[in-house]
Order: sequence, then structure tokens, then C-alpha cells
Amino acid sequence: MDAHHSSRRRPLKQWAEGDSGGSELRVAPAGRSRFRAERHPNSVTAPPIHRGSMPQRPWRGFWNSIGTSLLSLANQLLSPRPARPARARSAWEDAAARRRGVFALFTVLSATVATALFVGAQPDYANEWLRYGQIALFAVLSTWVVTGFVTALMGFWVTLRGDEHSVSARSVQHHTLGDDARTAIVMPICNEDVATVFAGLRATCESVAATGHARQFDVFVLSDTADDALAASERTAWEQLREALSARPEQPQVEVYYRRRQRRTHRKAGNVADFCRRWGRDYRYMVVLDADSVMSGDCIVTLAKLMEAHPQAGIIQTATQAVGHATLHARAQQFASRVTGRLFTLGMQFWQLGASHYWGHNAIIRIAPFMAHCALAPIPGTGGLAGPVMSHDFVEAALMRRAGYQVWLVSDLAGSYEQQPPDLLSELQRDRRWCQGNLQNARLMAEPGIDRVHRGMFLVGAMSYLSAPLWLAFMTLGTALWMAGAHIAPEWDAVPSQLMVLWAWTLCMLMLPRVLGVAAVLIRGEQQAFGGALGLVRSALLETALAMLQAPIRMMGHSLFVAVALTGIKLDWKSPPREATGVSWNDAAARLAPFTSVLLGLAAVLAWVEPAALVAVLPVSLPLLLAVPLTVMTSHLSLGERMRAAGWLLIPEESRSPFVLRRARHHALRLALR
Repeated sequence: MDAHHSSRRRPLKQWAEGDSGGSELRVAPAGRSRFRAERHPNSVTAPPIHRGSMPQRPWRGFWNSIGTSLLSLANQLLSPRPARPARARSAWEDAAARRRGVFALFTVLSATVATALFVGAQPDYANEWLRYGQIALFAVLSTWVVTGFVTALMGFWVTLRGDEHSVSARSVQHHTLGDDARTAIVMPICNEDVATVFAGLRATCESVAATGHARQFDVFVLSDTADDALAASERTAWEQLREALSARPEQPQVEVYYRRRQRRTHRKAGNVADFCRRWGRDYRYMVVLDADSVMSGDCIVTLAKLMEAHPQAGIIQTATQAVGHATLHARAQQFASRVTGRLFTLGMQFWQLGASHYWGHNAIIRIAPFMAHCALAPIPGTGGLAGPVMSHDFVEAALMRRAGYQVWLVSDLAGSYEQQPPDLLSELQRDRRWCQGNLQNARLMAEPGIDRVHRGMFLVGAMSYLSAPLWLAFMTLGTALWMAGAHIAPEWDAVPSQLMVLWAWTLCMLMLPRVLGVAAVLIRGEQQAFGGALGLVRSALLETALAMLQAPIRMMGHSLFVAVALTGIKLDWKSPPREATGVSWNDAAARLAPFTSVLLGLAAVLAWVEPAALVAVLPVSLPLLLAVPLTVMTSHLSLGERMRAAGWLLIPEESRSPFVLRRARHHALRLALR
């Protein structure tokens, strides 16, 4: 047993440190140790520092990388060199290449056929530039829609046939975990609800201890909280957590540490990097949690076993399940995640395999290559797409893969949970930062050595938000062409057959993943956990209706966020609230009224120029007019709880809650009553 573990359960005041993070100092004269503890808030909360380096590699830049690639290609053509012997590819790499080829072929063919149908259905327009612009937008958007459909279709295939090339939790069920597989469980927090954070963390620690592997795991709460009063509450909750865990001396418990950074730079990624530089050399792996994460001990131990069994794995990501809130909005998102979202998870696992992506939490990371290759240098330049990397997770996965390590998504590992935003405003607030971060990541697509899958994921992340203004532009062009007097005749028998086929195709692409998600639940025989077959179907219909009503609101919000990010306007982003408190009418009106005002102005112009054009914008205008009451209604607990009692939108964790979630709720309630 090493020096660190030989000192486990040493009284807290036997630790002191010479800076804000923790070199070991044995308590000698009592006065001196008290003085150091008073000067340094972390002096009795963290283990001895074992410093390591985490060097940053500067980015080449998009155009510089493109130019370098072109020069390298030209040099190879002009001065060919003997080809290097090809590296033998593994079975999963061959399978991944075939699957990605099928994915690309199906996507390109489907989008090409759809675009050809759209061109054929176009009437003669007076303005050819508007016509070509609308065709180009349709080609891009149809490709985007098809990629989602193909991913869900592949996920359904995995549901039926399985996947022999994926990393599976079942493969390590009978493996043992050695004492040297030391793992840090790190939870970065910043201005969070203290009761929620420490209730979930306590349930996680208790569950890990119950596995009998407590001595291999240490927990670090890494605080970036700026408010001193809130930080004091965190410190108190940490002390109470340690006392509670040590109350059972017959069972070894995980050690829990707390550190509050004095220099809070680079958000969560900087906090995790700071941990790695201070204590990363003491651990082989780290499991990264979010402030709202809860994980079972079996899940965490299985992640460590998977890392031991796959020494080339750099990151293994769990398929997290959304749980925790009872508002109608959150419960609809939870249901969608469990039914339709599962297919997308399986589909991504199917074609990404060992070049998967990382979601920033509820995953395990091999620390040594992470420290050597995944430090994030600021993106050079000015404006909203420069500076510190905001959405760090996709970039860290790409850098890990560039270093030769594999990144896996494990879909059959239960016990990994997170919370969804409780209301639509909180979701949009979260998306503000995600939007800017994903657009920022697109600048890194051309960096040397990045795997083509991760280049694609950078593009997918950007398109997740760019698709909103593109849809808005597509509908605006269509309305403009209608107003120009070249609209299609309203009689049903005058509608071109190409357009009817195109409508059917679009409806299939958008709705079939939801149908397949319900079918997958029925095939697996899990419908009772969703309230029975009838309850599953009616819940799917309700979730679809809510998604259709909220889609225009998200489109307007994301379009605004894209415009703000591209223009470089500063974004003051705060973490969305973890607790459901309900959105007031005033808050909803203040945030959403601008969208409604823009719509009313557009409707007034259309009514004056061409009243018939109002029909074309009705699918978007009606949800936007209802945005404020819809947001308020879906944000309150009472409606969500009544619908849960009636069997609507049930998920398995509500039908039969896992023990770790019941413990987390119990601890949260106890802390809230104090």
C-alpha cells in the first residue's frame, strides 16, 4: 500500500499545505498549523500534491492547417517517397470503415434524391437567385435530416442484432479489479445547489463502498464557486459528508476531498486540468462527474474494469440516463431520451466504435495520455469563436484519438444518471454556451492528425445549432417566393406529384425514429416499465406533440445564439438551475416576447402584402404565439406530478427507481429540511 493510502482516515488536521492546493505538512507546533490553515482554505481538505505537467500544444489554425495539408500533398506528388508499410488494422477498424461507408452512401443518395424531387416540384420563379438559394438550403438541410435518420436506423439494427465489435459491460462481469487500478472520481462544481450536489455525491460514494472496492477510489469535489458564503456551505456539506461516510467503521469508505480554486480559469476544463497537474500522477484513471451526476458503484467499478481490459482505451463514455425532475418539460425530455434517444446512442456506437465522442461527464479517462495529449490551448484570434475552448469534451476526445488511443461509447452499462433542465428557459440558457462552444470547435476541423470521424463530429456539433438559422432562412425564402406571386396553386389536384412524395419522405425521416424507438421498447419487452404498451404509445404521442410545439421556439433561440456567437457579442453564461422552481409569467414574457414580437411584425407585413401567405407560416407562428403560456405550463411541478400519477411519460427509473437514486433523493430531502 502506498504512502497516500497508508494515511487514509488520518484526522483532518494532520494535513496542511504550503499553497492553495496541498503539499503535505505534518502538524508540528499547533500555532503554526492553525496559522497555515487560516491562510489557506484548502489546507485540511486535500491530499499531498504530486505535481505533473500537462503541456499545451498550440493550434495551427483552420486556414494554416488547410495550406499545410495542400503543400504536403503537392510535395508528395512532385517528390514521391517510398510508401510506408501500412499498419495492420484491427477487426473493429475494418467494421467501422464499412459501416461509415454505408452511412455516407445512404445519406448522399437519400439527400440527392430528395433534392432532385424538390427541384422537380419547383414552379417557375421570377427570381432565379432566390430559387437557387432555396435549393441549396434544402440540399444542406435534407442531408442533415438524413444523417439523424440513418443513425436511428442503425440503432434499431443493433437492437435487433446486437454488435459484436462494440465494447460491452457484459464482457468484464467476472473480471477482478486490482488494488493498483487507483481511480479518482472528480466532480467540478460552480455555484451549484449544495444539497443536490452533495446528496447525489453521497449516494454515489455509498454505492461505491458497497461494491467492496472503496480503497481503489478517491473522490475530489473541485469548486470554482466565487461566492464566499456559498463556498462555506460547500465546505460544511463536505465535512458532514466525510463524517457520515466514516460512521460505518466496519466498511471501508472512499476518501472525499474538497478543493476550491483561487484562480478560476478556463471553466470546467481548467478545473479538471488543475486537478491533473496536482494529483493526476497518483491515479491511473479518473471518472468525471457533473454537478447533477449520480452513478452507481457497480457502474463505476465496471468502467475501471473495462479500462483494465482495454489498455488502448483512452476514454470510455457511458450512455447517461436523464432523471430527477418532475416538471412536464423535464419528463418529456427524459422520456424522449429513453425511447428515441437510445436508438441514436446505439446508432452512434455502431458507426463510431473506437472513435466515439465524449460528453464531458459520467465517463472514465486514462489520466496519463490525457495529461500528455489533451491539454487545451486557447484558440487564437479575436471574437466569439476565439479564446479558451468552451465545449471541451469533443475536443478532448479528438485529441485522445489523435494520440492513438481509442474512445468508446458503452451503451449497455446501467447506473449512469444526470438531470435535464427543468424548463425550456433553462434549456435555452444552457444552449447559449453549447452553441458558442460547438461553433468554436468547428474551427479545429482541419487540425493535423485529427481523425476524420472527429472532424465530422465537429461539423455535427456546429450543425446542431447552425441548422436553426438555416431552417429559418429556408422558410423565409419560401415565403418571399410566395409573396413574389409564384406560389403553388392551393387546389389538391394541382399539387405536383414530386412535392407529395417529398412531403411523405420528409415526414418519414422526421417521425420514423420515434416510431422505431417505440418498436424497440416493445421488441425488448420493456413496455411495462413505461406504463404498459398503451401508456408507452400515448406518452410517445404526447412527447411528439410537445416537441413540435417547442421546435419553433428552439429554432428562434438557436438562431439568436448563432448570430450572437458569430458577431462576437459577449455571452454571460451561467449554469442552468438544477432545481425546478417554476418559470414565472414575467420571466417567460421577458425572454420570449422578442420572438413573438418579431413574428407579429412579420405577420403584419404578410397580411398587408399577401394575406394567403399567412397559411405558410402557421406551423411556426402558432407555437411562437403560445410560447409564453407553454413555457410556464410545462415548468411547474404540479402538472408533471399529476401526469406521472396518471401514467404519462413514465420511464423505468420512475416505475422502479434504482437504489442509488432513492438514496440520492433521501439525502437531498434531509439536507433541504435542515
